[in-house]
Amino acid sequence: MSLTHAILTSLLERPCTGAELARRFDKSLGYFWQATHQQIYRELGAMERDGLVAARGLPSTRGQQRHFEVLEAGTAELLDWCGGQGEPRPIRDELMVRIRASAVLGTVDVTRELRRHQGLHEETLQRYQLIDAKDFPPAVNRSAADELQRAVLQAGIAFERSWLAWCAQTLHDLSHAAQQP
Repeated sequence: MSLTHAILTSLLERPCTGAELARRFDKSLGYFWQATHQQIYRELGAMERDGLVAARGLPSTRGQQRHFEVLEAGTAELLDWCGGQGEPRPIRDELMVRIRASAVLGTVDVTRELRRHQGLHEETLQRYQLIDAKDFPPAVNRSAADELQRAVLQAGIAFERSWLAWCAQTLHDLSHAAQQP
């Protein structure tokens, strides 16, 4: 997976300016594939040089927005990538290293940080659930594309619920371990 594929997906959903893309990215794909606005603009430039996207309405003065559209080569690239295989990514989370370090040091209490993460995951879960309720009401017949988009959101919901269950279990286990002589 690369940022290129995330951007192609977003632009195929709706061609837009780089600024619009960055804002939309933050509210959709950005939940699952993070990129700074600077990375998005840099990638758009590379994609334009590679002939995957084209900018319409080239600026004549500084500050004018360029409207990006996916070219045939960009669609072909996304089709090729989408039809391929990918491997699951291992967890790469700073909290896991902190917990291991705490175990090694034996003197650092990580419960406060665990509770903070628990709160952050609760907020994210609530945000995902609000998006689900707003964008995918239960009584509406959905297309296959809608179901696939909802499947991504449901994966995020399941991920957050899993984190919350893990946080609760870990805090419970630490509380009981502290009571042992």
